[in-house]
Amino acid sequence: MARTGLVIFDCDGVVIDSEAISARMLVAELAGHGVEIDMAYVARHFLGRSYKVVLDQVRRAFGVVLPEGFEAEYRARLIGAFRRDLKVMPGVADVLHELSVPYCLATSSSPERVRQSLDLVGLAGAFAGRVNTASEVANGKPAPDLFLLAAERMGVPPAECLVIEDSRAGIEAGLAAGMQVWRFTGGTHLAGLDLGAEPGPQPHATFASFADFFHIAPHLSRKETGP
Repeated sequence: MARTGLVIFDCDGVVIDSEAISARMLVAELAGHGVEIDMAYVARHFLGRSYKVVLDQVRRAFGVVLPEGFEAEYRARLIGAFRRDLKVMPGVADVLHELSVPYCLATSSSPERVRQSLDLVGLAGAFAGRVNTASEVANGKPAPDLFLLAAERMGVPPAECLVIEDSRAGIEAGLAAGMQVWRFTGGTHLAGLDLGAEPGPQPHATFASFADFFHIAPHLSRKETGP
């Protein structure tokens, strides 16, 4: 395995178990505008993408132009649902504490949404000064821009970065950036989906629990490298 100098985490579906909540809310909101989709459709077309991409896909696939206030109403209801149900992904806080190398976040979520999400699950301090969002680059995932920005800010060459992603778009972005990419499949939004059938580039490794993180890469643990 190549030397790793930085671990770049996606946020939704990796650090926080948010995607099932977001998908459920989006399915319900779109149904109110005559767009009928299911979780599999969300995972295939929307996972890891920015809100603009979602709007473009709905317009192309269904011929529906969502009203101007749709995004604001959806986000307001979503944050309400997050306050009730959002949880940190099991084991991720332990991994952050034990990592022997720097880490950061690279997310398609808006700056305000990621700020609120991290605050709700108690990880705002852990990621203070380490958050990169798609709003800061010209092209979101699956383009490599966001991951390259994260690596540049942390001063680590792309070839020495490890990306932890759950989405096809994120995997493609990490690979396009020339980085090592692992797919995390432990989020509730991926339960029961056949991920092996997905076409396209494949991640270097797949894991379903953060309890297995250091089993795959013991060299990234402070317990292995010492103080």
